[in-house]
Formats: sequence, C-alpha cells, structure tokens
Amino acid sequence: MSNSMVAKRYALALFQIVKEQQLLESVEQELRVVKEVLNSSPDLKAVLKSPKLSNENKKEVLKNAFASVSTYVLNTLMILIDRHREDQIEEVADVFIELANDARGIADAKVYSVRPLTDEERAALSQAFAAKVGKQWLRIENIVDTNLLGGIKLRIGNSIFDGSLRGKLDRLERKLLS
Repeated sequence: MSNSMVAKRYALALFQIVKEQQLLESVEQELRVVKEVLNSSPDLKAVLKSPKLSNENKKEVLKNAFASVSTYVLNTLMILIDRHREDQIEEVADVFIELANDARGIADAKVYSVRPLTDEERAALSQAFAAKVGKQWLRIENIVDTNLLGGIKLRIGNSIFDGSLRGKLDRLERKLLS
C-alpha cells in the first residue's frame, strides 16, 4: 500500500474520532505543532528513524517531546511507532489538516507579495478567492517575494492565480515570442 494511502487511513480514523468529540480545532492545532517540531528538528527525525532504538524508546522520546498534546494525538503517534510508520507522522498531520479544512469550508492559501499584507487585504483576498475554489474562507500565509515587482501571486492547493507584474511580463514575453 502506498504511503499516502496509509497516511490517509490514520488521518481519517483520527479525524472521525475527534469530530465526534468536537475537538477538531484543538487537535488540528496540536498536529500543526507536531509537524512544525518535526520539520524544525532534524535530530528528532533521526532518532525516530534510527533502527538501533527500540519502539519503546521512540515512544518515550515522543511522550516527552509532546507531553502537552491530547491523548488522541499521542495515541496516534504511538500507533504509528508500533507499526513502524514513524516516517508517516508529517503526512498524517497534512491529511488530517486537509480533512479538517474541508469539513469547515476552509482552504489554506499562500499569498506571495512584495510587502506584508494588511488584515484588510487578507480579508479581501479571502472573500474574493474563497468562492473560486468552493470554500467559505481562506487561511492565508503571506510570503514576501521581492522578485514579483508588484501585485500578488496566490496558491491554493494546486491552483495558482498570478496577478503579479512579473507574471504579466512573462506572459507578454511568451505571447510576443510565439
């Protein structure tokens, strides 16, 4: 079975349990923290991947690292260790976040701009583009990119909306060359 299918199964099981318990928001935040810690700590990743360390030692490391998370998240991590799926933790978190967003009508968006966006600009972008992707609103991550020259570039899932000056110049160049 492919890794994405495995991650989807674990994430779906966790999603169904926490949705019944009405803990969707808090568990999503906890999984974001788990993912961030794993991304920012290559040593922790190396420990979890180490074949020399027993599953019990790996579980103890995770229990100490994530002592404040809910039992649902901790138990999911323990099951992943038991089944030798420690490399799937981040993917399970990603799939869970995607499921939670779908349930609430939210989409994650990356907005590239030449300067940081104001709250009003974020709200206007969310309102304008959420309907285009069939969502109620967007959770916007603003990334400052001085190569754009002006305007914005918005990425929602696999869709890219390029309203940047750099993008317009590139399209004009392609049109002139063809």
